[in-house]
Amino acid sequence: MAEFNQPLSGNDIPRFGGIATMMRLPVRESAVGLDAAFIGVPMDSGTSNRPGARLGPRQIRDESRMLRPYNMATRAAPFDSLQVADIGDVPVNPFNLHKSVDIIHDCYRDVLSRNCTPLTLGGDHTLLLPVLRAMRERHGPVGLIHVDAHADINDLMFGEKIAHGTPLRRAVEEDLLDCRRVVQIGLRGTGYAADDFDWPRQQGFRVVPAEDCWHRSLKPLMEQVREQLQGGPVYVSFDIDSLDPAFAPGTGTAEIAGLTAPQALEIIRGAHGLDIVGGDLVEVAPPYDPSGNTALLGANLLFELLCVLPGVKRRS
Repeated sequence: MAEFNQPLSGNDIPRFGGIATMMRLPVRESAVGLDAAFIGVPMDSGTSNRPGARLGPRQIRDESRMLRPYNMATRAAPFDSLQVADIGDVPVNPFNLHKSVDIIHDCYRDVLSRNCTPLTLGGDHTLLLPVLRAMRERHGPVGLIHVDAHADINDLMFGEKIAHGTPLRRAVEEDLLDCRRVVQIGLRGTGYAADDFDWPRQQGFRVVPAEDCWHRSLKPLMEQVREQLQGGPVYVSFDIDSLDPAFAPGTGTAEIAGLTAPQALEIIRGAHGLDIVGGDLVEVAPPYDPSGNTALLGANLLFELLCVLPGVKRRS
């Protein structure tokens, strides 16, 4: 529709041409006048294994060039419903993780003050902490759908309290989450202690290990998740390493036997109807993604997140 921004059509300029914005949307300098905004956080200062996620936002934007405006499966029409643009990248400090955390918080506080819903292109998962801080200031403690191979509840990493493996521990300590409305999906792999996944359960989180997802549709699970998380604001944080490396090899902390791409779609589409106030797709590391498939998957999952935001129309 004419009054809303539209992705640049591949019939106007070839999809390999033009400026690489998310979905080839217009660029805006701020969130003023927008209902939703794609934001890059090119940071991997908090990673503990393979670096490279700082290049994730740029590659996700490039791989988003094939996305078209209508979701043919759900019939969602986000660009007939919401004013959306790409507002560029947060100007993080690559030499100081703590300063970057403060910069991210200030940026998202401003975006939220404009009544704009942020959808983030990561970047490592450290960014979740400052985003949740901004969310709490705007909405109070939020519910959370956290899709990840890792629980991210470490107390310390190399003696540091802020890193990509600690954001949910800090979020609980800072009362950023409504812990009765938190679900973690896809956790797996080896641990430092046999009870590593018990701490989130003790906080009230629902923990769904990857083994409980094998060889099945996740639609029934998401029906339960919707019932648990309804009645308040919900944030969706999607770590690409929740997917099996067969689908998403380009990440810093890959774990075998993960979720499939169709299951990832079922999770996001299953969040439709919740009061989603923001979301992210993190830990895409292009140096380990020679085919571009990981970034391509990330771009599609971000589009799916846009399609389940409140206010998005579905065409009959």
